Amino acid sequence: MAGSPRCRPPIKHARYTHHMLPSILLILGLVPAALGTAPVPAPAAARETITFRLYKFQQPIGIETSILVHRPGGATEIRTNFSFTDRQTSVPLASTLTLGKDGSPLRFQVWGSTSRETRVDDLVTVAGRDVQIEQSGRGRIATAPSLFFVASGYAPVTVTGELWRYWSTRGRPAAVPIFPSGRVGFERRGTDEVTGDDGKLQKLERYAVTGLGWGQETIWLDGNGHLAAVKAVDAEFDHFEATRLGYTQSLPALVASAAADGMTALAEISRSRLSTPQDSAPVAYIGSTLIDATGAPPVRDAVVLVDRGRIAAAGPRAKVAVPAGARRVDVAGKTILPGLWDMHAHFEQVEWGPLYLAAGVTTVRDCGNELEFVRSVRDAIEAGKGLGPRIILACVVDGEGPASIGTSRLRDAGEISELVKKFHDAGCAQVKIYSSLDPGLIAPLARAAHEAGMSVTGHVPRGIGAVRAVEAGMDQINHLQFVVRALLPAAYDPDKPLPFPVLRRAIGEIDLSSAAAKKTIEFLARRHVVVDPTLALAELNTHTHDEIVRAEPGLAKVAEPLRAPLESIGVPPDQSENAHETWNANLAVLRALRQAGVPIVAGTDQAVPGHSLHRELEIYVAAGFTPMEAIQSATIVPARVLHRDAELGTVEAGKRADLIVVEGDPLADIRNLRKTVTVITGGRAYDTASLWKMVGFEP
Repeated sequence: MAGSPRCRPPIKHARYTHHMLPSILLILGLVPAALGTAPVPAPAAARETITFRLYKFQQPIGIETSILVHRPGGATEIRTNFSFTDRQTSVPLASTLTLGKDGSPLRFQVWGSTSRETRVDDLVTVAGRDVQIEQSGRGRIATAPSLFFVASGYAPVTVTGELWRYWSTRGRPAAVPIFPSGRVGFERRGTDEVTGDDGKLQKLERYAVTGLGWGQETIWLDGNGHLAAVKAVDAEFDHFEATRLGYTQSLPALVASAAADGMTALAEISRSRLSTPQDSAPVAYIGSTLIDATGAPPVRDAVVLVDRGRIAAAGPRAKVAVPAGARRVDVAGKTILPGLWDMHAHFEQVEWGPLYLAAGVTTVRDCGNELEFVRSVRDAIEAGKGLGPRIILACVVDGEGPASIGTSRLRDAGEISELVKKFHDAGCAQVKIYSSLDPGLIAPLARAAHEAGMSVTGHVPRGIGAVRAVEAGMDQINHLQFVVRALLPAAYDPDKPLPFPVLRRAIGEIDLSSAAAKKTIEFLARRHVVVDPTLALAELNTHTHDEIVRAEPGLAKVAEPLRAPLESIGVPPDQSENAHETWNANLAVLRALRQAGVPIVAGTDQAVPGHSLHRELEIYVAAGFTPMEAIQSATIVPARVLHRDAELGTVEAGKRADLIVVEGDPLADIRNLRKTVTVITGGRAYDTASLWKMVGFEP
């Protein structure tokens, strides 16, 4: 679907239109001549305009404008222009939707971009019982069921409003089939009272929507049944919102409500689908191999005793007494390890909760999110009212600029105190710096964050290199690419951004044996700078699609709505040679950091949802880590980095019972971590196959 959307031919009309009818009848002698001399003009079509403001991470990024043309015969044509700019990239989309007088779809066309990376080009035409479908030049014909509608994902939002109206006026069935594909369901979830832009209280009906994308979206309808707001995710899995004019000031409250309600819905589903009672008596997991992640050799035929959410004992069967009344679980032939950490998460919809747990991830560091949303999710999980891993917040701040992101902006040093207080009061463990922050603000921001007990992580902002950013106070760096740039030959200024072709050439010239490169790596090691490489994501940008499919078996298991966006990942084959050079340089730099003792923590930045943490650890082993070192990068090392090692990160008596049970031995083959069968968080055990299925994935 790459390239510009192709132009559609105009709709074909009958040779004679209703405007020509009086003349035709006059010629045929069917009306008096007097009528022919003064034909009655056709009724004019009524027009209506609907405007939505579009947001990403609650930051205004664009506008959707729809013109509704109500034809005299009762049909309605809706022409929509949906357009936003995401970090300097234009994302334009257009659609036309024709509805019959009863609201049934007759024709739907949508073309353009749905994110910076994805395209859509769909046409649906209804003729009686035949539905003709074209998607990116490929056509097929389907038979129309008695009820159906049309939609192609989360955008345009006006189409979502019409879909709700169709569902609402047809008996509110459990689901409505949609073309080109899928089924959409609605569930009324309650009422939210918010303050409109006019300062008046407004009651909005809240509905959960499933089937437009992966997971649940939330929409709100006003008292007249008009769509007022949408909370969804875009084709990059990022937060996306839309508010009808008049409701822009209510967005933060609506986002928090959507998060809380989503977690409530997950808890409801988990109670009906997952048999996970909280044991009041101790539970003994007997007979497994124990890898406690301390670095000690594995313990064969081990017992791990869990009592009230804590590890009461762990060790050889001969040394661990199982109390009378304990529930015994036979795990012979399996391996028990600490629950895994993903140190670069973006928990942007509630479905990530069961998905992380299914992958064996019991703790995530959220590296930048909507504060209202992620706080609501975190608090629900901590209160036992949701389903998901422990969430530790790295709260994002950016500067002003065309590539800025998020709602927390720092323009000058005078704003630092208020920002740091907001993050501290929200329970943020870290401040995450994003790319447009003024480099001159790093030092005062870092001082204030450190005084408040928070560390500083993030991107290295434009206009400064990694070394000077660390000297200014950054404690950690997200993404290996910023370290790679710090190791470029001296001919390239590390404080100046490079055009991509120049950067790619420069990366090929890195000499890790040079005195300058060794000095930089030694500096990072001496300062204990923590790096989360996110190489599972980098792999998607440096390999062809076929290579990625071979390396990542999880691609074949993702939920159906995620498959189309992931079909386009990878570089073209004619660019693979240069891309592989960049990839090999990444592996070499990671290997050098490990040898120098730079702390490495595993993180994914999403990539292939649910699977990329496993791929990240496999890449580490390919780069020279031992399997134990790779496991520790996702257990005890992040626990130490975030000062949670007294409670988490290893399987030791007294710590929280965050555990995973896997088939096979990950020390013999790190890929065995993909075979997690049970995840235990806070002492509650979940079957991972049920968790995968709960969010539409194959186990």
